[in-house]
Amino acid sequence: MTAATFEELAMPLFDQLYNFAHWLAQDRTEAEDLVQETYAKALKGFSSFQPGTNFRAWMYRILRNTFLTSRTGLKASMTVPIDSEDSPELPAGPETPETILIESSQHQLLQSAIEALPVHFREALLLCEVEEMSYQEIAETLSIPIGTVMSRLSRARRALRESLQQKLVRT
Repeated sequence: MTAATFEELAMPLFDQLYNFAHWLAQDRTEAEDLVQETYAKALKGFSSFQPGTNFRAWMYRILRNTFLTSRTGLKASMTVPIDSEDSPELPAGPETPETILIESSQHQLLQSAIEALPVHFREALLLCEVEEMSYQEIAETLSIPIGTVMSRLSRARRALRESLQQKLVRT
């Protein structure tokens, strides 16, 4: 297989891989480095990719393994706040300042709850809900059985629900 084939397969995944890397690393610069290293490793090992298998899962697995061996991955239990410049732009419209504040605080609440999840729960949840991968694709990406995927998703959702309920009761 050629570099052109790699480019055709890999480039459409760039934004998705960056988003996943950003969620994992919780840092824009680290995410950029992770994606760059992922593409370098994938291109170098492209000859080992088996045609007919899931290329997307293969790329995500490389990204995940790169993250887990990075200095960010080793410190994964620490929660790092996202800089204010990473906050999403709020759309202009008929909203009032109050509704904008409520929506923004809900988004921040959800984002901090997701960031607080252990990495193995967070990655399964993000691959399922954000990247819209099937359980099979998640299993291939994380190199775990489908039953473990379902278990991690269930536990991640429960932990997220409990965390949000606790935070909402306090406010």
